[in-house]
This record gives sequence, structure tokens and C-alpha cells, in this order.
Amino acid sequence: ELIRGLIEQNFAADGVLGEEFGERPGSSGFRWILDPVDGTKSFVHGVPLFGTLIGLEHGDRPVLGVCRLPALNEVVYAAEGNGAWWQRGDDAPTRAQVTRTSKLSEALLSYTAVELFDRTHRRETFEALVHACHASRAWGDCYGHILVATGRADVMVDPIMNIWDCAPLLPILREAGGIYVDWTGAETIRGGDGISTTTRLKSAVLDLVHRTDTRPGAGRAP
Repeated sequence: ELIRGLIEQNFAADGVLGEEFGERPGSSGFRWILDPVDGTKSFVHGVPLFGTLIGLEHGDRPVLGVCRLPALNEVVYAAEGNGAWWQRGDDAPTRAQVTRTSKLSEALLSYTAVELFDRTHRRETFEALVHACHASRAWGDCYGHILVATGRADVMVDPIMNIWDCAPLLPILREAGGIYVDWTGAETIRGGDGISTTTRLKSAVLDLVHRTDTRPGAGRAP
């Protein structure tokens, strides 16, 4: 409610879409996409790996993203053409940058929960990724994607994503020198799933995903 109120005060013509309270249409061509608590299970259990997500799209193109991690006192934000920035505590912001890792065998994989792969019939893909990467950890939800954007992990894979889960991630990853795509390889926040990684690892990750994802209709983006 606070975020929505501030947007309405400052950008009255913009639309707003949120996980809570639905959508308010706008007339400016801009739409804010909100997820006040991404990582609800972490939040409920007192685990500090939850975030507040704010995305902005113009037309259908995501152009701005903010991920605030309040319990860690960190924020990562990006605007198209202005780079991605990472601020910890009261320190000055520094550029957020993905790693230069070029081999899956040297990569750190992050994910949210194994049961999400089971629920979407992608367990084979999950196990293949775990075996292909150097290490894997369940640092999930938005935090895993932010680890990639800030060079602390190399791959984050989510088999289930809503538009408010990923709206800010695409511009953040893009401006940090990486990519955010759906499982077909399309750069979109509307694919229903998501992968954050580096441009160097993109082909290897997508090749493995498409080789092991045997669900009907699964495959590459055209």
C-alpha cells in the first residue's frame, strides 16, 4: 500500500500491477510491477533472504528494476543504459557485475526449492544442472538471481516465476552484463519460469536445459 501510494503521488498516470491488490491501469505507457515480499517462506521463518521487488516497464519492455533486501541492508538497482548498482549498508554504491566464469564445471548454481522442479516435471533437468556445476546451493527466490547479478553465483534457475517475481530482474541482469531469460531462451518476464546467468554460460546452460527438459512442447525460443 505504501509503494502504491507513493507511485500514485509521483506518477499518477502510470499503471501499477502487484501480487497484492491486482492492477490499476494507467495512460502514460509506463507500468510499475510490485512484489512487496518475494521469498515469503524465508520471511516467515526468519531467514534474511527475502526481498522487495519493484520493476518498471514501458510498453512491454522492462526498463528499470530494484531489489531491496531489507534484512541484509542491501539494494541492487538498474535502469536501462545506466548500469546496475549494488549498495550495502551505508557504503557508496558500486557497479554490479556478473562473473567471468566460462565453464559450468566451475560454476556455482543456485535454486529455490527441489519440489518446484518435481511439481513442473523437471527433476531430470535439476539433477543434470547439479551434476554439471561445481557447486549448488538453495539460495532461492530473488536472492539467488541477485547473487548472479553481483558476481557471487553463476547460474540461478527457477521453474516457476510470476511476472512480479521477475520484472526487475531482467533489467538488473542485463545492465550487470548477464542475461535473464525463460527456459526457451527468450528474454522475457512472461515465460512463467526464469534463468539468470552470464553471457559466457548462456549456451551451455540452455543446451543442458533443452536436452533434459522432455516435457511436451518444451524447447528453444524461435
